[in-house]
Amino acid sequence: MAKRGGFPGGMGMPGNMNNMLKQAQRLQRQMEEQQKLMAETEYTGTAGGGAVSITLTGLKEMTKVSIDPEACDPEDVETLEELVMLAFNDAAAKIEQAAESQNGKLGGFGF
Repeated sequence: MAKRGGFPGGMGMPGNMNNMLKQAQRLQRQMEEQQKLMAETEYTGTAGGGAVSITLTGLKEMTKVSIDPEACDPEDVETLEELVMLAFNDAAAKIEQAAESQNGKLGGFGF
Protein backbone atom coordinates (compact mmCIF):
# COMPACT_ATOMS: atom_id res chain seq x y z
CA MET A 1 0.00 0.00 0.00
CA ALA A 2 1.37 3.44 -0.95
CA LYS A 3 2.13 6.04 1.69
CA ARG A 4 0.06 9.20 1.50
CA GLY A 5 1.04 12.61 2.78
CA GLY A 6 4.10 13.46 4.83
CA PHE A 7 7.61 14.09 3.55
CA PRO A 8 9.46 11.62 1.36
CA GLY A 9 12.16 9.76 3.22
CA GLY A 10 10.60 9.66 6.65
CA MET A 11 9.50 12.05 9.37
CA GLY A 12 12.29 14.69 9.11
CA MET A 13 12.31 17.92 7.11
CA PRO A 14 13.27 17.58 3.49
CA GLY A 15 16.79 18.73 2.59
CA ASN A 16 15.53 21.77 0.69
CA MET A 17 13.65 23.01 3.76
CA ASN A 18 16.78 22.60 5.92
CA ASN A 19 18.79 24.63 3.40
CA MET A 20 16.16 27.38 3.37
CA LEU A 21 16.19 27.53 7.17
CA LYS A 22 20.00 27.76 7.24
CA GLN A 23 19.92 30.54 4.63
CA ALA A 24 17.33 32.47 6.65
CA GLN A 25 19.44 32.14 9.80
CA ARG A 26 22.57 33.29 7.94
CA LEU A 27 20.65 36.27 6.49
CA GLN A 28 19.39 37.19 9.96
CA ARG A 29 22.96 37.15 11.35
CA GLN A 30 24.16 39.32 8.46
CA MET A 31 21.33 41.78 9.02
CA GLU A 32 22.15 42.02 12.73
CA GLU A 33 25.82 42.66 11.90
CA GLN A 34 24.85 45.39 9.43
CA GLN A 35 22.52 47.02 11.97
CA LYS A 36 25.34 47.07 14.52
CA LEU A 37 27.72 48.56 11.96
CA MET A 38 25.20 51.25 11.01
CA ALA A 39 24.66 52.13 14.68
CA GLU A 40 28.42 52.49 15.22
CA THR A 41 29.08 54.51 12.06
CA GLU A 42 28.77 58.29 12.05
CA TYR A 43 27.52 60.34 9.12
CA THR A 44 28.14 64.07 8.81
CA GLY A 45 25.94 66.41 6.84
CA THR A 46 26.88 69.98 5.99
CA ALA A 47 25.22 73.13 4.72
CA GLY A 48 26.27 76.64 3.83
CA GLY A 49 29.63 75.53 2.45
CA GLY A 50 30.48 73.87 5.75
CA ALA A 51 29.23 76.69 7.96
CA VAL A 52 26.97 74.18 9.70
CA SER A 53 27.69 70.49 10.16
CA ILE A 54 25.72 67.84 11.99
CA THR A 55 26.92 64.34 12.80
CA LEU A 56 24.47 61.48 13.30
CA THR A 57 24.87 57.79 14.03
CA GLY A 58 23.29 55.31 11.65
CA LEU A 59 20.37 55.25 14.10
CA LYS A 60 19.91 58.98 13.44
CA GLU A 61 21.04 60.01 16.91
CA MET A 62 22.79 63.36 16.83
CA THR A 63 26.32 63.24 18.24
CA LYS A 64 27.73 66.58 17.17
CA VAL A 65 26.67 70.00 15.93
CA SER A 66 29.18 72.52 14.63
CA ILE A 67 28.23 76.08 13.70
CA ASP A 68 30.71 78.56 12.33
CA PRO A 69 30.36 81.82 14.32
CA GLU A 70 30.15 83.67 10.99
CA ALA A 71 26.78 81.94 10.43
CA CYS A 72 25.36 83.41 13.64
CA ASP A 73 23.74 86.67 12.59
CA PRO A 74 21.24 87.79 15.26
CA GLU A 75 19.42 89.76 12.55
CA ASP A 76 18.95 86.64 10.40
CA VAL A 77 18.13 83.68 12.65
CA GLU A 78 16.00 82.09 9.92
CA THR A 79 19.04 81.45 7.73
CA LEU A 80 20.85 79.67 10.55
CA GLU A 81 17.76 77.59 11.28
CA GLU A 82 17.57 76.60 7.63
CA LEU A 83 21.26 75.68 7.54
CA VAL A 84 20.83 73.44 10.59
CA MET A 85 17.84 71.75 8.96
CA LEU A 86 19.70 71.25 5.68
CA ALA A 87 22.76 69.82 7.43
CA PHE A 88 20.58 67.37 9.36
CA ASN A 89 18.77 66.31 6.18
CA ASP A 90 22.11 65.85 4.40
CA ALA A 91 23.38 63.54 7.13
CA ALA A 92 20.07 61.62 7.17
CA ALA A 93 20.25 61.15 3.39
CA LYS A 94 23.75 59.69 3.75
CA ILE A 95 22.41 57.21 6.30
CA GLU A 96 19.61 56.20 3.93
CA GLN A 97 22.08 55.71 1.08
CA ALA A 98 24.31 53.54 3.28
CA ALA A 99 21.30 51.51 4.44
CA GLU A 100 20.13 50.96 0.86
CA SER A 101 23.62 49.90 -0.16
CA GLN A 102 23.80 47.39 2.70
CA ASN A 103 20.25 46.28 1.95
CA GLY A 104 21.27 45.42 -1.61
CA LYS A 105 24.15 43.29 -0.33
CA LEU A 106 21.69 41.29 1.74
CA GLY A 107 19.49 40.39 -1.18
CA GLY A 108 16.92 43.16 -0.89
CA PHE A 109 15.66 42.47 2.61
CA GLY A 110 15.10 45.55 4.77
CA PHE A 111 16.01 46.01 8.40
